[in-house]
Amino acid sequence: MVTRHLLDSLSIAPWCAGQRLIDVGTGAGLPGIPLAILYPGKEIHLLDSNSKKTRFLVQVKSALGLNNIYVHHARVESFVPPERYDAVLSRAFASLEDMVGSCEHLLCESGQFLAMKGVLPESGMASLADYAADVHELTVPGLDEQRHLIILSGKYSG
Repeated sequence: MVTRHLLDSLSIAPWCAGQRLIDVGTGAGLPGIPLAILYPGKEIHLLDSNSKKTRFLVQVKSALGLNNIYVHHARVESFVPPERYDAVLSRAFASLEDMVGSCEHLLCESGQFLAMKGVLPESGMASLADYAADVHELTVPGLDEQRHLIILSGKYSG
């Protein structure tokens, strides 16, 4: 649990730039909740379409006193934030193409997609040639599996 979920979530911390981040398809709040604990000065928004999961997240927010977390119950395609985000995070949300297609409207002009993946999806990368891609191999202590962070930036459709 600690290795596979908490340490894995925190492995992207050095690349979480900006003040406002949204964890799309957050599920149980990973990676958003560990990042909110690590960065109490950042706004971490958690978005999920499953009401049971978002009710759980509200309870976790309250129990841990995490005033920098904002929980949203909505489908990503219909979610319209009052202000765009510096980064869209995804741990297990979708393919790279689906993530970009569904979430592009959430990013500010200088925003970035941070997609956590296991094995590097080479075919998915090729279809996103309009974006600058920065790939980082992640090391998670105690986890002997491939982990990668793909950062996409540079294209903005407004």
